[in-house]
Amino acid sequence: MDFFGSANSQADVARAIAKSRRDFLRMATGATLGTTLFSFGSPAILRAGPRSPKAIVVTFGGGSRDDETFAEDGQQNIPHLLTELIPRATFFTRVVNRGILGHYVATASLATGVYETFNNFAAVPPDYPTVFEYFRQDLKRPVTDAWVVAPSNGFNRIGESGHRAYGKGTGAGVILPKRLLSTALAGSNADFEHLLRDNYESPLSAPPEGGNGIDLHALAEMLKFSVNDFQAHARTLSSPDELSIYIAKQLMQKLSPSLLWITLHDIDVAHSGAFSLYVEAIRRSDYLCAEIWRTIEADPEYAGNTTLFILPDFGRDSDFSPGGNGFQHHRTGDAVSRTTWMLVMGPGIRENVVIDRAVNSIDLVPTLGARFGFQPRFAKGSVLQEIV
Repeated sequence: MDFFGSANSQADVARAIAKSRRDFLRMATGATLGTTLFSFGSPAILRAGPRSPKAIVVTFGGGSRDDETFAEDGQQNIPHLLTELIPRATFFTRVVNRGILGHYVATASLATGVYETFNNFAAVPPDYPTVFEYFRQDLKRPVTDAWVVAPSNGFNRIGESGHRAYGKGTGAGVILPKRLLSTALAGSNADFEHLLRDNYESPLSAPPEGGNGIDLHALAEMLKFSVNDFQAHARTLSSPDELSIYIAKQLMQKLSPSLLWITLHDIDVAHSGAFSLYVEAIRRSDYLCAEIWRTIEADPEYAGNTTLFILPDFGRDSDFSPGGNGFQHHRTGDAVSRTTWMLVMGPGIRENVVIDRAVNSIDLVPTLGARFGFQPRFAKGSVLQEIV
């Protein structure tokens, strides 16, 4: 039996989840049911105009269940997804994660197109080349054209792999906003604890620094902002994800990177066992995703030539899984914790279309390669033909 399990009951649950999402979206938005399109011409984004195509990937380090989102009682928590984003997107209802359900290793799998198997809490880079390395090497892009904005618990190594054909200096710059803020505060963190909590899942300390991370003063020089202004703005924010979006906007305004990866992490407060904080984080993530799209549309460098991908890294346990803790954890490996979704929108993407065939979470990198024109040689996922 693999990580996902081979039992028919698991597959039946996954299909039921996808059908429920599909039927709800068709009723709520008038979405049409898409079919697989095998188009082998130029990727749609490359026909958007003379400018270089761009992509922004938003992942959730801490997924949410349908109970709190797409189910009847949960729909109030995702108004922006339902009214602003999904009607303009192609929505995949059944994205299956067959790998390890830890946030760093699962996000690394999304970024490499391979189910990585390293220790989730180890201070190691991904074993396989990342999308950032493929993108920069194949397309001859500078170091300033690919960035990751991520939570601080171990993600400092996600920008580039340990693969001998790629590796050091070939990937993305990694920005860890909470560590930047901690540096700016110089130890006086009393008023910012709500922004600095680093890991809801484990009491382990953060892994040592390393990788392709950017320090505060280098970033301030690069983006031309004041450290004092950064600290003052942080005082107006209520969560670490809001801090991440602030940094992402600064990158977009000052450097206009073609490939930007943002990992949101507030939802993982569910590990604390506080259901109200978990739901609050879902609502905040819903708003922040819409804010990212508004920022894209308002920026001349991004409007009309940017594809936005939004997807959880995985889900959370069912209330009915033996040995599980429901919304609080993702330890059972049941179908609920593995069956997620993906939203894709931008030039050439069909709007208000639902795809309910099973796809894999590792299909993201090959699909990005098809749209950008680079070759992810070591990725094991497949191109999602519906959006190329």
